Amino acid sequence: MADASHIRIAFTRRQALTMGGGAVLASALAARSAPAIAAHERSTRSASLIQIRNATLRIDYGGVRFLVDPVLADKDAYPGFEGTANSQRRNPLVPLPMPLAPIVDVDAVIVTHLHPDHWDEVAKAKLNKSLPIFAQNAEDATQLKGAGFSDARVLTEQTHFRGVSLSRTGGQHGTDATLKALPQILGPVSGFVMSHPAHKTLYVAGDTIWNVEVERAIARYAPDVIVLNAGMATVIGLDPIIMGPSDVLAVHRAAPNAVLIASHMEAFNHCILSRADLRAFSKRDGYEQRLLIPADGETLEI
Repeated sequence: MADASHIRIAFTRRQALTMGGGAVLASALAARSAPAIAAHERSTRSASLIQIRNATLRIDYGGVRFLVDPVLADKDAYPGFEGTANSQRRNPLVPLPMPLAPIVDVDAVIVTHLHPDHWDEVAKAKLNKSLPIFAQNAEDATQLKGAGFSDARVLTEQTHFRGVSLSRTGGQHGTDATLKALPQILGPVSGFVMSHPAHKTLYVAGDTIWNVEVERAIARYAPDVIVLNAGMATVIGLDPIIMGPSDVLAVHRAAPNAVLIASHMEAFNHCILSRADLRAFSKRDGYEQRLLIPADGETLEI
């Protein structure tokens, strides 16, 4: 498989999906009309991922538009998470990089878990209540239905949606000691694998550290592209609750031919690992050519 530089689509951060500044879908190969761009997005012959903000992703795959873990509030809308690093800062730390309209114009939603940095009040209010919305378990699906979403579904290991295969994967939201200290707060988490005959296999690991569940998912699905929540979110006095440099390195060693994409960075107060520092670690450990660290609003071809 080609290195990470070849999976990045030749998109510049222009103004095709925005009404103001920010990163957008704009091909460097040719200028396209809006209808042509829409047709390209929905084609099963192309797939793309937009790093919107934090863990919020827009994934166009198999001709289906998925929105993952939508948090859509304005900058500084919520207080910082009590007891976590930099809790004096308000969340989200940064604004959305584009208007809401292209973000919520999707065919389905996937919510890996219901923590407020993955699912917020604005998402509940702005998303179409009739959209299919996939949850990690029956309990989360019940909460989504309680929020007014009429088509809440449980993601399984063998879910199919409009020709795309979706498989729920497990995770661990912190070390054993951290989970023991905060069992009710951290709770169960999940990721998922997407597959389609026309595309590379995509694994979104979700809020997890490196653990046996991630190792099993890599061994079972042999993903070509892996999205990692790599901001090293930290509760004061405990180990990080999502991946940091050592976890990302472990994923690379388990899947040396996969392209890694770092997400969940620089947008909420408890994430202490910067994009620049992760990039430096990847260079030190010799896998910078396998790692993409997109800016908010940046589009990658997958």
